[in-house]
Amino acid sequence: MCPASVATVAVLLFCALSGVAIAAAGNNPRFDELFKSSWGEDHMLHDGELIRLKLDAFSGAGFVSKKRYIYGKATAEIKLVGGDSAGTVTAFYMSSEGANRDEFDFEFLGNTTGEPYLVQTNIYVNGIGNREQRIDLWFNPTADFHSYSILWNQKQVVFLVDETPIRVFLNQEAKGVAFPGYQSMGVYNSLWKGDGWATQGGRVKTNWSHSPFIVTYRALTIDGCEVDVEAAVDDEVRRCGESDWGKEGRYWWKAPVMQKLTVHQLHQLIWVRAKHLIYDYCFDYARFPTAPPECGH
Repeated sequence: MCPASVATVAVLLFCALSGVAIAAAGNNPRFDELFKSSWGEDHMLHDGELIRLKLDAFSGAGFVSKKRYIYGKATAEIKLVGGDSAGTVTAFYMSSEGANRDEFDFEFLGNTTGEPYLVQTNIYVNGIGNREQRIDLWFNPTADFHSYSILWNQKQVVFLVDETPIRVFLNQEAKGVAFPGYQSMGVYNSLWKGDGWATQGGRVKTNWSHSPFIVTYRALTIDGCEVDVEAAVDDEVRRCGESDWGKEGRYWWKAPVMQKLTVHQLHQLIWVRAKHLIYDYCFDYARFPTAPPECGH
């Protein structure tokens, strides 16, 4: 555990790399200070520090951050739908608005009883996605809470599960690959019906006799460069991009040590890909006879 009494930049960086929620260290805001319902409010339940979303044959539910951000880290601790959850999709993602949006997706795809949950990640840049990867998890995500995070800075986007990196999207603008950094994003969470595709490609449909399906969230934290929606977009992009992490103090995600994975994190990523990767668009030659430029092969 990182000592709260020590406030040096080095300790903050160590805490960040170790998975300690810096945003929550001295300030643990209530849910309604950070988020608001985005749809299906009657299917969302506040229970102390827990937020529960319900999906039945009538509706699902979702909530979104009240603020928008450029760069930073968003984390949610989630206990996924247990039992037969086929056809359900639990989503945790960051997204800008409009057809040319940027978006970073965690999508947890429900399963039939006894089958592993699959986690799909996707990345949209300027409205272009089709960058799906899928993994299975090395634990039962319905038995307890686990943390899921998106780290975004000028050099990389990293998806983490319990602080283990499962995917990295590097800034390769120098090679002509578009990279997100020019649009502010909100943080979204939702539970919805996706049985047209989510479980075994849509072959297994939702069994509504098992509803309502419940997903539970806690410890939602956002530590990012908050955007002033009244200011000019270009000015905010410049401010969040140029703010010096040392001078500003709190922009720890921009520190040099955060610009690339550590050796330990690289080993973790290699292990995840070797043991748990189910699908990677970079190697789907039926869809992409020529690999997309960011794939590097």
